[in-house]
Amino acid sequence: MKFPQMIKKYSGKYGKYLILCPIAMIGEVAMETTIPMMTANLINEAIPHSQQTGEISQVLLYGGLMVLMALASMAFGMLGSYLSSKGAYGFSRNLRQALFEKVQTFSFKNIDHFSTASLVTRLTTDVNQVQGTVMMVVRMAVRSPIMLIMALVMALRLQPALVVILAVAIPILAFAIGLIMKLAFPKFQIMMKKYDALNSSVQENLIAIRVVKAFVRAKHEKEKFEASVDDVTATQRAAEKIVLWNGPIMTILMNASIVAVLFLGGQRIVGGTMSTGDLSAFITYITQILMSLMMLSFLFLGFVLSRASIARLSEVLDEKADIVSPDQAATQVKDGSIVFDHVNFSYQGDPKNLVLTDINLNIKSGETIGVIGGTGSAKTTLVSLIPRLYDITSGRLLVGGRDVREYDIHALRDQVAMVLQKNVLFSGTIKENLRWGDEHATDEEITAACQAAAADEFIRSFPDGYETDLGQGGVNVSGGQKQRLCIARALLKKPRIMILDDATSAVDTATDARIRQALRTQMPETTKIIIAQRIASVMEADHILVLDEGKVADFGTHDELMNRSEIYREVYTSQQKGVA
Repeated sequence: MKFPQMIKKYSGKYGKYLILCPIAMIGEVAMETTIPMMTANLINEAIPHSQQTGEISQVLLYGGLMVLMALASMAFGMLGSYLSSKGAYGFSRNLRQALFEKVQTFSFKNIDHFSTASLVTRLTTDVNQVQGTVMMVVRMAVRSPIMLIMALVMALRLQPALVVILAVAIPILAFAIGLIMKLAFPKFQIMMKKYDALNSSVQENLIAIRVVKAFVRAKHEKEKFEASVDDVTATQRAAEKIVLWNGPIMTILMNASIVAVLFLGGQRIVGGTMSTGDLSAFITYITQILMSLMMLSFLFLGFVLSRASIARLSEVLDEKADIVSPDQAATQVKDGSIVFDHVNFSYQGDPKNLVLTDINLNIKSGETIGVIGGTGSAKTTLVSLIPRLYDITSGRLLVGGRDVREYDIHALRDQVAMVLQKNVLFSGTIKENLRWGDEHATDEEITAACQAAAADEFIRSFPDGYETDLGQGGVNVSGGQKQRLCIARALLKKPRIMILDDATSAVDTATDARIRQALRTQMPETTKIIIAQRIASVMEADHILVLDEGKVADFGTHDELMNRSEIYREVYTSQQKGVA
């Protein structure tokens, strides 16, 4: 997406401020370019007249007009600053909102493509960079060219012959700016990638802070973070070293031009072809012209700085969500039946690199299905296909008698409740977190769900009960308590399908049994899929699926698998020995 298209699309109601700002800048320029001419008239006419007649009325008139123009210029400048800030901040607000909404449409595959840390950088650092560029553009992109043109016209009116000085300065400046832009852009691209790595390091450390402290790895993490910071600093310094040349080059050209004007203008004053007031005004106009060029050079450099950010933001905005609802999508899930019909799956979509191979299963609505298998056997991947967190590579996956790709995504996922391996809670109270399952749930429904999930007892032990603030990520509760809260949250959805992905690993066997019993009695029509490492958690299921390296090794009841599945029998025997 091009920068102008981005501004047009995301300025929204703040666009009027971005339009009014250049108008204010025109007013400021008009005042600034008129003042030098008033100064010339003051020096050439009013002061000599005052010296000859003793009257100071003309001096006061020109002086008063110059003060009023200066005040008007200041007012226009302040108004322009306000309008540019209002418009730019509004634009960045809309842009962040659009980026966040876009990310919400992403599948796991889309998010994996960018990485979480990179998305955080794009929604913060990159948006801030573009916001600053917008603020600079609406002020400088109008102010500087108009200042350049008006000052040039005024200078030509005064002394056309001296304007030739600019014919030497401007090409030098243009060449310098072009070279700086060419050299700096790749450096800033690298810098933004280093920011991604830095954010990733911070995110990882904060999430795993308890592990860091438990293993006394604070020094190691500090050194790793320091290395990331040094890396960002080094790349930023390398980019800024190139950009910083713009200032000295501009200063040298400006001073050289003024010296040339003073030298040539002085000769003309001595020769009687130029007045002192005209020289004073001409120097001011030359300064304004060169300052306009300097501002334009900073504007171009701002584009260089933001080009990398604009490209990174456009990547997110232009990313096509690979999982979308079809036209005329089904919005009702009839029941919780699930059919895997020769399903194959690859994260890269490569049929030669399959994670799941030729999965065939027929699960009736209301059944309880246990899933076991070794690490890396693709248990989580299998259940992630049911709510279309990923799309199958080939074959068919039916839920409620329809292909999952025929459903509206929100309708399908609303009928599939998942309690994942990594339990996630959000800032807020326990009750607010539970209402993620059903925002309209009554207190009685919340209590019933927590009782079923064996969570009510420990919740009531807290001084504030269900109003207890969990803190960010649920830091105030243990792993087992967090699991039970997530199960209660899923129960409140009253789904057609309930998936527990090793969701009771942090609770004791007695609590695990209580939860399973509650699921059987309170959700008889809900299909329940329980992934577990403990066979005791699934042995009472209607059927148990044994996965091995992404393939169905066996499928049957506990007794059937004990008779014919060597993998299942080995796991059972090893766990029984562990109990003994």
